[in-house]
Amino acid sequence: MRILSLTAGDNPLYTVKMLLIVLPYFQIVVSILLIAAILLQKRGAGLSAAFGGGADGGSYATKRGLEKIVFNATIVLAGLFLFSAFLNLLLK
Repeated sequence: MRILSLTAGDNPLYTVKMLLIVLPYFQIVVSILLIAAILLQKRGAGLSAAFGGGADGGSYATKRGLEKIVFNATIVLAGLFLFSAFLNLLLK
């Protein structure tokens, strides 16, 4: 005879309960990272302008290096935040 054990394999509701506990903390971390990624991007100037470069005025330049990584990370973080928000809606 087994004593009551709550593992994901035994009870599917356990997984949903754990997700409901962890999901708000995940959303907080993702939202803070998303805010930081957005604030690292300057409108009209690249990330290089923040470190002394980019004296060309407001001309368009291709994102390269760290600017491109921050830009792509912002898109990924926004997608993760939207996915977690919809998941939170569906689970409640």
